[in-house]
Amino acid sequence: MKLTLKLLSEYFTIHSLPEHSDIPPQVFSASMYFIAKTFDEVSIVLPQNIKIESDEAEHGWQALEVVGPLDFSLTGILSSISTVLANEKISIFAISTFDTDYVLVKKETLTAAIAALRANDYQVIQ
Repeated sequence: MKLTLKLLSEYFTIHSLPEHSDIPPQVFSASMYFIAKTFDEVSIVLPQNIKIESDEAEHGWQALEVVGPLDFSLTGILSSISTVLANEKISIFAISTFDTDYVLVKKETLTAAIAALRANDYQVIQ
């Protein structure tokens, strides 16, 4: 099954913080954000215009949203998309939510990513 992906207009930064970090309050005022906490770190994905202190930050990511909502019975969605992009040597940062998936690619690889997805029968809307 081939799906539709929608390019979000925002640029994102992926932040890494120590595992016992408090979440900076400005995160919660962002139009969109993702937070993940493990035993080793806290990762926060924010629109690039929201500034926070972090140990490391990767700037310049753009997000392709898999148009959903997606049913939990669907399988292989991220696998298929990531395989298409891996075959073109395009690195991704994937995020899943209850309703859908997001595939982030560096802005330098966005044009190639969209071309690869379209060549593999995905619809990409901008």
